Amino acid sequence: MDSSLWDNTMKAKKKPATEDQHPFTRKFTSRFSGVLRWPQLDELWERVKADDHGWYIYSVGETPPEEPATAEKLHLFIPEVDTLLRKEHDEDYCGVVYVDDAQQPSFIKIFDPNNLGTSCGMSDTPPLPSWILSKIKPIDLPNAMQPTGSRRRWWEKIFG
Repeated sequence: MDSSLWDNTMKAKKKPATEDQHPFTRKFTSRFSGVLRWPQLDELWERVKADDHGWYIYSVGETPPEEPATAEKLHLFIPEVDTLLRKEHDEDYCGVVYVDDAQQPSFIKIFDPNNLGTSCGMSDTPPLPSWILSKIKPIDLPNAMQPTGSRRRWWEKIFG
């Protein structure tokens, strides 16, 4: 595979990763590569399905799962989310999936095509992904990614 196709990178910018962060949050805020082409997404899914144990399937905003998904649930989720992405993101490119390592994935962010905002990472507050596949047990991401101190102070000044 031509690795130059994986050159679209994204880094969450809400908080810099620190050692005292939870491993899930630390991984979430690290560097990711964009899956730019649909055939690359097919390859990524094949890699995940080949290593189908230990994956957590997390719908951001819902209660994080306590246990990894079964291989059966993972094999059910992948074609369902793939169909949704291709139908709702009717483009000749993918660009809504980001992975920590395309060759040996362990953390995948999947953005809802109907809520892209600035998922390319060009904003200080990019939207959260809608779904995450992770080998690390997830935590409640919306709570972990609290607004910046200045935004909290602004909010407290108004409603505090």
